[in-house]
Amino acid sequence: MTDHVYRLSEIVGSSGTSVDEAIRTAIRKASQTVRNIEWFQTEEIRGQVVDGSVAYFQVRVEIGFRVG
Repeated sequence: MTDHVYRLSEIVGSSGTSVDEAIRTAIRKASQTVRNIEWFQTEEIRGQVVDGSVAYFQVRVEIGFRVG
């Protein structure tokens, strides 16, 4: 088994549909410029309320990617 070193980066994804879609959007976009993403951890979930209903979801995600 090989020892790995990871770097952490914080990103924020957003969606008008769901928390799940906000996470997937964040990971998909980050993977366009960051190589070797291996895991994520949800740090915070926020949303916008308009006229008594949830209008938007925003999720702060920490991603771990392998370096070296």
